[in-house]
Amino acid sequence: MSVRPKKHLGQHFLRDHNIARKITGALDCDACRHVLEIGPGTGILTELLLKKCPEKLQTAEIDPESVTFLRRHYGNKLVIHEGDFLKMDLQDLYPDGDLCIIGNFPYNISSQIFFKILENHRLIPQVVGMIQKEVADRITAPHGNKTYGILSVLLQLYYRVEKLFDVPPQVFSPPPKVQSSVIRLLHRDDFPEVDDRLFLQLVKTTFNQRRKTLRNSLKKLNLPPQNHWEAFAGRRPEQLSPGEFVELYRKLYAS
Repeated sequence: MSVRPKKHLGQHFLRDHNIARKITGALDCDACRHVLEIGPGTGILTELLLKKCPEKLQTAEIDPESVTFLRRHYGNKLVIHEGDFLKMDLQDLYPDGDLCIIGNFPYNISSQIFFKILENHRLIPQVVGMIQKEVADRITAPHGNKTYGILSVLLQLYYRVEKLFDVPPQVFSPPPKVQSSVIRLLHRDDFPEVDDRLFLQLVKTTFNQRRKTLRNSLKKLNLPPQNHWEAFAGRRPEQLSPGEFVELYRKLYAS
């Protein structure tokens, strides 16, 4: 049987085996207790991953047609979590951690996938993902760049982020209307301890009004007197590095 790409699921199936080898080659299986492939589709990465880390690999697939195809093709060699990755409880599925994530991420939910990874970053030491080039450029953008934003700050705070290579549309079926890129995230050993919820609230609040200075964008939060964080008050969010956001967080929320 063949699997039909479904537009509402953002499916674009990779057909180039050389690129598939480059993607799977970027994952260090030795650093993982578990490997979860998101959206295996027709299994072009799955086949290589089963050779590379057979005892560790599981998959998450929301498309019933793909699930049927994979089960017929791989049988009991492959564990498939059928359903929406965004709704899966990773803490429950992988309580012992060291979960590495890989996949050709559906473009329509790639940002949501990264926020899910951030929620569980203590479990996830490594991510290799193919995403829309525009999103990859945003994630890897340095502060001061106009594309620098919420995901840039959060992912760069917890991970060493690198863009590995770009992928042209013609190697997919159907070809997407955009360029793609493969990125890799490696968990930082020295990431600062912050309250994840408060830190996310701070970063989101500033970038939701990114043209405003922090003095104005943070007005609605219950904050200490401005003299505690005066050095940041006249700056805009894209001017702050992830480390400076941590400094600001500590001035605002330190007891």
